[in-house]
Amino acid sequence: MIGVLLADDQALVRAGFRALLAPQPDMRVVAEAEDGAAAVRLAREHRPDVVLMDIRMPGTDGLTATREIAADPVLADVKVVVLTTFTEDAYVFDAIRFGASGFLVKDIEPAELVHAIRVVQRGDALLAPAVTRTLIEEFAARTRTARPDRKLVALMETLTEREREVVTHVAAGRSNDEIAEQLFVSPATAKTHVSRAMVKLGVRDRAQLVVLAYESGLVRPGWA
Repeated sequence: MIGVLLADDQALVRAGFRALLAPQPDMRVVAEAEDGAAAVRLAREHRPDVVLMDIRMPGTDGLTATREIAADPVLADVKVVVLTTFTEDAYVFDAIRFGASGFLVKDIEPAELVHAIRVVQRGDALLAPAVTRTLIEEFAARTRTARPDRKLVALMETLTEREREVVTHVAAGRSNDEIAEQLFVSPATAKTHVSRAMVKLGVRDRAQLVVLAYESGLVRPGWA
């Protein structure tokens, strides 16, 4: 069972998510939080697999809560999915730095939300390609003039040539299946390369892999 923690200051929104997830045979809502502080506390108490985290909440916001959850080694297996709209949440970009594993817009179809929870829990993909590429474009714009971090450059050099190639594809928002097609390998092989790169680089998920790819200079704006 995939344990889900709902963090949103609107009770009606939480009720809607709970009603959507209740019929799913492989999911259960373990707790609900009305602000970021409660989300962190309940994450530590219930150890959910996935937290659906609203960014705009009173008191401790979702970004701060995401950072606290991602920084807690006890919660290393907890995946945070940020719920937002790109037009309103300019700082959603920063959530990827603090450990968010995925991003969803609140007006997605119910079936897409359910699928996204399963995908993020497995760690197979960052998020839907359209949203991934929107986020990456923002990331690229902000890092266009930044100098690569020397420590990260050295860290990237610990990867094999194929692993670095795979990381560039992850940074372009490609799924394991798409990477496999590009490199003429099986999806299982592509997933293995991604997993090995994550272990070597010490990142918890594909979102962090994208961060390192840009900050190390392995990927530059305009690469696709």
